[in-house]
Amino acid sequence: MPSPPIDQLRSVVDVLSSNLDILPAVGGAVEDLLRPDIDEVEDMLINRDSREVTGFLETPEPDVRNLYRPTPPIYRPEKHFYRYFIDGSLRTYFLATGIEGTRSFPIELAQIGAAVMERDERGRVRPLKIRHRLLLLLPKGALGVSDSTWQTLKRLDTADGFFEVIDTTERNANAPEEATAESLRTRAGGIARNRMHQLEIDVIAHTDGLRSDSNWLILDGAVKLDQFIKTPHMIGVAKNFRKDPEFYFGRGQKNRKDITGILAGLPFASRTAAFSAHGGKVAFWYVRLREQKEVDYPLMGVVKVELPRPDQTPVTAELADLISSTLVAERNVTPYGRDARWHCHLYPIFQAEQAIKTTFFSRDVLMGMIRWPKMQLAQFATP
Repeated sequence: MPSPPIDQLRSVVDVLSSNLDILPAVGGAVEDLLRPDIDEVEDMLINRDSREVTGFLETPEPDVRNLYRPTPPIYRPEKHFYRYFIDGSLRTYFLATGIEGTRSFPIELAQIGAAVMERDERGRVRPLKIRHRLLLLLPKGALGVSDSTWQTLKRLDTADGFFEVIDTTERNANAPEEATAESLRTRAGGIARNRMHQLEIDVIAHTDGLRSDSNWLILDGAVKLDQFIKTPHMIGVAKNFRKDPEFYFGRGQKNRKDITGILAGLPFASRTAAFSAHGGKVAFWYVRLREQKEVDYPLMGVVKVELPRPDQTPVTAELADLISSTLVAERNVTPYGRDARWHCHLYPIFQAEQAIKTTFFSRDVLMGMIRWPKMQLAQFATP
């Protein structure tokens, strides 16, 4: 774990207290816990243009009368297909409301991290690379701090990128809409998540030259950004995914099915046909990892697989079968109730998540470094 960035955080408090009126969060900070499933929300956001699915991206083209293919498990001793596993994680904290002139806005802190794990021939998993960063998130300009305050804050950025001040009015794939005063707090989480994906891209680079036709990488979650789509020998595996796609098949595209209709009939250790997304640059399909009798409803025990196809060529049925069969073999025994995602856990991804979280500072450590001046607190006290 890196040394706590106490100098940067103390300087942040000094700059903000000197230039703004500060209304601190109760107790120093409040961790933002996103109640809706963030992976499903992100799948809807990133794939917002793919709600209607009308084309396959598999060769030979599947028969619309039979959308399923059996993919019995192929275990590691038989074929060690997946060698690398990547996950990202983030925590965001609401620190205070800043007031400058007539403008008031949220000030947030985020920890983001990404890890890539490597598995050897004996099945042992170890960290190959872990990245951890700390972000201060607040708006600038018409919705936030003045240019002079912003420039003073930006001078606190560290040369190694570990600490950075981020503008929450910026737009990116996770925060595509124009910022408003009402959306600033929720945008902070989306912007931090986008930076987390950038870290994932950074750690993927540490597997360049190691991945091959027989040494693949699993990314936790969907293929989210253009940089992911350019990565060969990689799949994204989403445990949670959007539930509103509609699939249209046949002449005139009049044969419609929703996702429940597609997945309710998907047998155990089988996959659906591969469909087209992102203008043919991503092939995606669904794989059932658990028997329906083991889960509560048809969409449980199913993962969504995304395969980059930057040249827009269909995936061969043989490759999609291999990817799916070796993925079925990656499911692990997870006690019911220990994790809400037990039904579609991949254990090496779980280990990547744990490796990241060991580098995070605890809330108590971070909040111990953020102490607003008593004068700032007193001016908001009730007479």
